Amino acid sequence: MFPDDLSYTDKHEWLRSGSENSARIGITQFAADALSDIVYVSLPEVGESVNAGDAVAELESTKSVSDVYSPVTGEVTAVNELLETAPETINSDPYGDGWLFDIELAEPGEIEGLLDAEEYAKIAVD
Repeated sequence: MFPDDLSYTDKHEWLRSGSENSARIGITQFAADALSDIVYVSLPEVGESVNAGDAVAELESTKSVSDVYSPVTGEVTAVNELLETAPETINSDPYGDGWLFDIELAEPGEIEGLLDAEEYAKIAVD
């Protein structure tokens, strides 16, 4: 149901470990479905320092505006510019082309505190 190669938060974000101390962040299919049609995305700035738990992005849908929280502490190294013109990509491909931003981890061990797919599924299904 949820990709096994990702780590998750209880706020419905996912994290995919990259090379060295980097990671890619997005929202889960569960969150994308709950938001419905995403029409606008506000992402953090490249170079911005973020802390785990900080609201760092906003997703606006036809239903509401929702914050996206950083699952880890670090510096934003890239944002998904595709979402500026095609925010609906998050709905159609949240684990692929609908990613939100990349981050250089300040504390790589933080990932170990996140949920695995099985643990996240229990939260998302409840």
